Amino acid sequence: MPPPEPADPLGDLRERLRATQEAAARLAGDDARVPPQGWAAPSDAGAGDGAPGLNADLAALAAAVVALRELVPPELQQQVADLIRQVLLLVRAILDRWIERLEGERGAEPDVEDIPIA
Repeated sequence: MPPPEPADPLGDLRERLRATQEAAARLAGDDARVPPQGWAAPSDAGAGDGAPGLNADLAALAAAVVALRELVPPELQQQVADLIRQVLLLVRAILDRWIERLEGERGAEPDVEDIPIA
């Protein structure tokens, strides 16, 4: 009868490593794959883990704004719209004035000095 083979310590380590990799793959599932672009956010269609994406957050924010807008009377909505329009016109006028001032400085003749050559 041949002697029993000694237990392979590396074999046991390989088996544990394989089991750990399989468990990690099961936990990660298909949603954890890197998107094709590498930087793209995963789509919400495949997100079944309950974590809302950016689109869901924006949709919730838009729904809240619409709900608040429905609570405000039409006259107040018109006043707010007029106020926002006036503020935007003011910002545009300030930017136009600033750009005119910057262009005036650029168009000026540069100071030139004659350098004597000895």
